[in-house]
Amino acid sequence: MKKVEAFIRHEAFEPIRDRLASLGLPSMSVSEVKGSGRQAGAPDSYRGRRAGIFLRPKIKLEIVLDDRDVDKAVDAILELAQTGHPGDGKIFVLAVEESIRVRTGERGDVVLEAHPEDA
Repeated sequence: MKKVEAFIRHEAFEPIRDRLASLGLPSMSVSEVKGSGRQAGAPDSYRGRRAGIFLRPKIKLEIVLDDRDVDKAVDAILELAQTGHPGDGKIFVLAVEESIRVRTGERGDVVLEAHPEDA
């Protein structure tokens, strides 16, 4: 199992969510976050003073996947999030050591499967 963490622009979220769902990958956690990357701060003024805004708003997607689905997810995110400009975001792929379904205590890959009543 792998965890894909993607930090993307807000406008890229809906197309990515739709594409992942169409690929059979609808489960994800989504957070609104702020962070700084390598791009320079955006110029702004506050009370008449010039200042740079270094924390940029992003959407953070967290998706835990079977290893065989990671490339599909990453490719979809890349295709729909890339504008070619600084600030497009980052994608991280991490190993997941264990998964546990809280309701039943089930462990392992079965946790990623749809519930029988949802199938």
